[in-house]
Formats: sequence, structure tokens, C-alpha cells
Amino acid sequence: MATFSSVTRPHVLSAIAEHDDRGPVAFLKLYGFSPTPGTTLQFGGTTYDAMAILAVAHRYATGRAALPEEMEGGKVAVGTLLRKHGFEVDGSGGAPTSRAPRRTARTTRAKAQEPEKPAPVCPTCFMTLPGTGVCDSCG
Repeated sequence: MATFSSVTRPHVLSAIAEHDDRGPVAFLKLYGFSPTPGTTLQFGGTTYDAMAILAVAHRYATGRAALPEEMEGGKVAVGTLLRKHGFEVDGSGGAPTSRAPRRTARTTRAKAQEPEKPAPVCPTCFMTLPGTGVCDSCG
């Protein structure tokens, strides 16, 4: 069974970029997924199949895409995992993480956060590059 603790926001962004490059039909077919009604990822004005995106993000994180069988049947809370990384997910892929804001005695100003930059990826095998910038698999 796939675990998703190593999946980060840059991995999800890499999966989204691959989806955009290949197109939705080819992307789903390549990884053995069929369209999953009910759980969608909204990003940049585009709707994605949240389950397939998370499975491919797992590939960027670990080198192996999660299989459709590992994702189905409620085994993985897709929505919860993607929301944890700041993505907007619609549907039944886990409980929403939004809560009522806490009231405090004084108001604090939040720091402006810079968006995470996606990790560099090898153009040949699509694995995340190590700190050296040279792919361990392709050299």
C-alpha cells in the first residue's frame, strides 16, 4: 500500500504540470486511471482528477506512482492530503480542513508567504533531482 507522507506541494505541482503537458485523457490512460467523479482538484482555473494527481505526485516523491487499486475505496483521504498542501479540493475525498477562525484578544498580522518553488525535475526520467542537480538514475 502506498503511503503519502513523502508527497509535498512541489510533487503535486509537478504532477499538475505533467497533466497539463499530456492532456487529461492521455494522463489518466498512462497511469491506469479512469475519471473519478466526485473528487476534483481546482488549480489555476483548471479542474483535475484529484485521485490521479495525488497518485502521480507519489511517483515524483518516491519513484513509483500509486496504483488505482491503492487509491480506491476510501483507503486514502485524497482531499484531506491535498488540502493539507494548500490545494482546493471539491468532493468527498476526505473531510474538509476549514474551521471557524479562533478569536483572540489582539490581532496579529500574518507574514506574507512566498509560494513554494517546484523542485527541479530530470527531463529524461521525471524524478526529482538531488541537491547536486545531477540525476542519480540518468547521470
